[in-house]
Amino acid sequence: MDTPTPAALHEAVLGWYDDHARELPWRGVQASPWSVMVSEFMLQQTPVARVLPVHEAWLDRWPTPADLAADTTGEAVRMWGRLGYPRRALRLHAAAVAIVERHDGAVPSSYDDLLALPGVGDYTAAAIASFAFGRRHVVLDTNVRRVLARAVSGVELPAPAVTRTERDVATSLLPDDDATAATWAVATMELGALVCTARQPDCGACPIARMCAWRAAGFPAYDGPPRRGQAWAGTDRQCRGRLMALAREHDIVTTAQAEAAWPEAGQRERCLAGLVDDGLLTQITPGRWALPG
Repeated sequence: MDTPTPAALHEAVLGWYDDHARELPWRGVQASPWSVMVSEFMLQQTPVARVLPVHEAWLDRWPTPADLAADTTGEAVRMWGRLGYPRRALRLHAAAVAIVERHDGAVPSSYDDLLALPGVGDYTAAAIASFAFGRRHVVLDTNVRRVLARAVSGVELPAPAVTRTERDVATSLLPDDDATAATWAVATMELGALVCTARQPDCGACPIARMCAWRAAGFPAYDGPPRRGQAWAGTDRQCRGRLMALAREHDIVTTAQAEAAWPEAGQRERCLAGLVDDGLLTQITPGRWALPG
């Protein structure tokens, strides 16, 4: 198989995206930069189907960064619901406050300004600049990385963390003009989410199957560093989740309620202390906790 040219990959992937892109509220000309930003925080390690109703509820309640910044962090955590990793709600609230203070309430369009916001790293800054403002940036999420690893590098899965070589490959494939580069970013992401999935890639539906280095090599299995799965049952994450569910449902969480939610005392107390340290709960008095006010 000849090495595919960037132009050939662009034509195939962009054509496929034109026909198969999902209609999502944070995409298209109707989506505000704030909608895009909220979606990027929520979609971190969380499937689209779970994000959709929460994203809609957030935009209904807080249609601008200023609306969120004027509310409490506790309400942000409450509205985060069961998306998981609720510290993202605190970071999004802090980012909204910074947008009001530094940018007159408008989500900034430049990568550097976005990167300077609380809770925004390289991927999120590049994604917002690209998807909300049509800027030319390398956007490397899990799906994009998997597509490029297979199609170009001939391996089943990328390394656990982004490498310099991986970024160089992505940069070399980035279309020259801003608008096409922004569409390329979301198109490769969509291809990874819908077709070139981690466990069951649908090569028969893939627009670049005939150009795919991994397929041409006979689908060699991943042989890199071990990839750790995330346990759930009995973990601190599960315990924290149950305690946070109580806090969202009740104005005050008592010791008795916490004990009923998680009987193991040592783990429960450790998780309660951690939630207080993380700013997700406030201890009002001994044995009583609530969302931050």
